[in-house]
Amino acid sequence: MKNASACTSMDDIDGVGDAARRIGELDFHHPYTPYDVQEQFMRAVYEVLEAGDGQVGILESPTGTGKSLSLICASLTWLRNHKSSSHEAALRDAGAAYKDEPSWLIDQLLRRKRDELVRRWEDREQRLEMVRLRERAREDRARKRRRVDEAAAYGAGRQSVEDEDAEWLLDDRPGAESGPQDALSGLSKESREVLERMGLGAPKKRDEDDDFLEEEIKIYYTSRTHSQLSQFITELRRPTFPPSLPSSVAKEQQNASETVKLLPLSSRQRLCINPSVSRLGSVQAINDRCAELQQNKAGKKCDYVPKEELLSQTHQFRDTALATVPDIEDLHKLGKSLAVCPYYASRAALPGAEIITLPYPLLLQKSARDALGIKLEGNVVIIDEAHNIMDAVANVHAAELKLSDLRKGRGMLGVYVKRFGKKLKGENRVNVGRVGRVIDGLSEWMEGAKSLKQEHGIVDPNDLTRPKGIDQINMYELIQYIQESKLAYKIEGYAAHVEAQEAGDNTAGSRASSPVLHSLVSFLVALNNPSSEGRIFYQKTGGDVQLSYLLLSPTHAFSSIASSARAVILAGGTMSPFDDYRNHLFPSLASPKVTTLSCGHVIPRENLCVRVLSGTRQGAAPFEFSFQRRGDRALMAQLGLALLNVCAVVPDGVVVFFPSYGYLDEVVSAWREHKGDNAATIWERLQTRKAVFQETRGASSDEVLRQYSEAILEPSTPSKGKDRAETSSRGALLLSVVGGKMSEGINFSDRLGRCVVVVGLPYPNAASPEWKAKMEYIETTTLAALTASDTTTTTTEAASQGLRGVSRAEAAARAKAAARDFYENACMRAVNQSIGRAIRHRGDYAAIVLADRRYGTERIRAKLPGWIRDGMAAPGGPGAAGKDGEMLGGLMGGLSAFFRSKADSV
Repeated sequence: MKNASACTSMDDIDGVGDAARRIGELDFHHPYTPYDVQEQFMRAVYEVLEAGDGQVGILESPTGTGKSLSLICASLTWLRNHKSSSHEAALRDAGAAYKDEPSWLIDQLLRRKRDELVRRWEDREQRLEMVRLRERAREDRARKRRRVDEAAAYGAGRQSVEDEDAEWLLDDRPGAESGPQDALSGLSKESREVLERMGLGAPKKRDEDDDFLEEEIKIYYTSRTHSQLSQFITELRRPTFPPSLPSSVAKEQQNASETVKLLPLSSRQRLCINPSVSRLGSVQAINDRCAELQQNKAGKKCDYVPKEELLSQTHQFRDTALATVPDIEDLHKLGKSLAVCPYYASRAALPGAEIITLPYPLLLQKSARDALGIKLEGNVVIIDEAHNIMDAVANVHAAELKLSDLRKGRGMLGVYVKRFGKKLKGENRVNVGRVGRVIDGLSEWMEGAKSLKQEHGIVDPNDLTRPKGIDQINMYELIQYIQESKLAYKIEGYAAHVEAQEAGDNTAGSRASSPVLHSLVSFLVALNNPSSEGRIFYQKTGGDVQLSYLLLSPTHAFSSIASSARAVILAGGTMSPFDDYRNHLFPSLASPKVTTLSCGHVIPRENLCVRVLSGTRQGAAPFEFSFQRRGDRALMAQLGLALLNVCAVVPDGVVVFFPSYGYLDEVVSAWREHKGDNAATIWERLQTRKAVFQETRGASSDEVLRQYSEAILEPSTPSKGKDRAETSSRGALLLSVVGGKMSEGINFSDRLGRCVVVVGLPYPNAASPEWKAKMEYIETTTLAALTASDTTTTTTEAASQGLRGVSRAEAAARAKAAARDFYENACMRAVNQSIGRAIRHRGDYAAIVLADRRYGTERIRAKLPGWIRDGMAAPGGPGAAGKDGEMLGGLMGGLSAFFRSKADSV
């Protein structure tokens, strides 16, 4: 496996030959002067993409080092260079094919091919430039006049009772297709034909008059949240890149420029402009209603879906999208202004896009990729914020179902059958009956689960499907029927319509307030998965029973991405430790195909102070906040006294992360009671040092964060006789939780986070059914890999290394170690994410205190990011820390010296 690191002793990236030297000399077109770590990061990305052939890069660059911009510059520089080289190679190959012909004929042929390529390129760029000019003019006009209210255009008259009934009635499906779903699944034959003629969804038939260049290689960029994708698009607008013309042509086009062609993809929920659909309460209901409106029943067909008479608007949508580097909100506004559906019209822009952004679920689910017409074969996949990618894969395939939901669903089904039962025929009648039988069978098992002694546990799927004989139903066919017929939407929609009529609310007639039948379908899909890949759990809560499906391994779910793409980049601010990504996402990939990189930070070494606090004094109980000692009130008191001392020397903001909400509550309770030798409690003494704020479970973090920030950034009222310019806030202390709202996505930069304290190691609850199942799965599969006769078919890294023939005892020991590593890595990923909240830019500085002696062990230290380990190991400087941690006195001396040096340098 290839490794690279700016801050560890790992080997340099392989390939020190001509290719590596060429990459080292590249101009990545960074809009600013890049730091050394940014250069190293961009070279690593470029090398992975250049190698192709299923290469994988697992790259770590701390938050605040410009990771997103580095990803953009490296990947798009490679893409433009690759296209230029490919064009040049094609010209050379064309000449070589006619090598026996006269040279003048070959020159003429090559000139004609070059001229044709340049003409098509120029036509496209001129067309896009005209669109940009038009958009600027439109924006100028919009600033000078108010936009006309479009609400009237969306008005709809009241429908007759017969029309409303037609919306909910199931179609007779004598010839219903049971083939695979495609990008136009659910649309009428007429709509499909129109969209296919336009090249939307089906392979495009290029017309002679539509000579729009199609990009052969695309970059699919995904991140966790919509806001992160929007930030990425903002960064994408900063750099400029050379055109993708062949190098021999580019020399003649010295002033040529080429804007990046971006297409942001999203779900119907964010892009739908039909108010009767977009107002529905759930994603599933929106999807089903959208498809339903393509069927043209009772004259109710969506006015905005692309059709023959909207061809010019669709092409204008495409050109505008590719010309303007839009985000999702821009596409939504563009669709409304052109009166064409952005969700469907965006597919027209897909062939011409160089980079496509999309949220995790749309990339990780094959069905979602197929629906959007996304093909990963030969393309590049970049997954940002990838530290939680394994959890994201599990969440995409997770499903939950409550007994109370099943009861609601049974009621909805009863209302529907009462109205339409006599009109249902054949397949519809049979399958509606099967759905009722499935609901009754699952309900029967869940009712029985109330009498089980344990509050939670694992469910055998065979036990779950035995009541009412639902194990005799072909679940795959039933799921397919429900999805194709839109049964869940129609039952829920009609029930909501009846409920609204009874309440006298004529505006909510089609709103499905609680999509319980869609939840049932999701659970049935999970139930249909191979039992080896996941487990089903039950949980009793307040008289209700919940069933949950958990995907135990992301390997198979992620394999369709890993095996299809030209290259996959996993990038994040805190990817350490790396082992889990290799072992559970790419277990069968040969080591030379995986490149890992752990970048250093852009801050100077003297701007970071990392300390391991192992106790308050010699002879006192050491700091080891394990689950077994969580009730130790004396240990809690010692922690409070340590924080009192830390708050005395750290200016501005101190953020403390606890292992769990439960333990935080216990500690605060102990601090409120403990007085010691002082008349005041620890809690009262902390409040005299700094304003204290506490994150609470379930509550919004926005208000707490606002108050915490104000307490730090707003100066205190000066005392009498004291000049206001000399006053400043006493700072604030924020008590938070690892894995909570404050531990990810919140920046405690500069004064908001001068010190981050991590209390203990936040191990997951190993006694929970979910973690028991995960660790049992890893132990079992690892053991099978080590003892298998044919290791090429196994699913762990041990198998890929060819480990066979070991003794049974040794294999069992290694299997247990693999499960322990996975468990420990989950803990350390959460710690590393919390640590990264403090240092956010090159001029920032902060102290990090790891309050538990276990952080001093080599095993745990090795799983910290490289830049943190560097801060711990700095010999003799303010960041120095003992190998096994230090007592409170040593910590206070180090912190005092560190912050004194920062005050002197201001």
